[in-house]
Amino acid sequence: MDLLDFDQAELYFDEPLAQDVARLLVQAADTYGSEESEGYLLRANLMAPQHLMVLVALYRYYFYQHRLDDALLVAESAMAVVGRRLDFPDSWVDMREENIGAGVIRSMGLVRFYLMVLKAAGYINLRLGNRETGRAMLEKLVQLDSHDRIGGKALLEVMTEVEHEERNM
Repeated sequence: MDLLDFDQAELYFDEPLAQDVARLLVQAADTYGSEESEGYLLRANLMAPQHLMVLVALYRYYFYQHRLDDALLVAESAMAVVGRRLDFPDSWVDMREENIGAGVIRSMGLVRFYLMVLKAAGYINLRLGNRETGRAMLEKLVQLDSHDRIGGKALLEVMTEVEHEERNM
């Protein structure tokens, strides 16, 4: 299984989106940087809380606004949504390679999405100072993605270097 194989993979933005929700996402993009933008995204999220395009838009808004606590909440919500679709365990902690294999049969695109969100959540936890959780998430990612297609090993290596430098200061 190659997580970079995009042939036949349905991606999150391929899912149909109601016109009124799509319109809200466009309005959020058009007003980016203003207070209105978040309001449009939150309304879209109320109307389609399980839609991955909405969750990605909300996540990106919070992440690029440096509102990492909010971005982390959205990332966790996205993992829960995808996890339910793929019949994954309720927590990333309980994920096993067997879950990934079974998930790939359902949707390679959603498995890849889940792993990318796990990486993002691990990174955000590190940025927020939650090192144990961030490291555990990245280690889980590396365990599940043995070929490192999602790129979790590089983040773990940087974290290890930083910790080594801090110990030697």
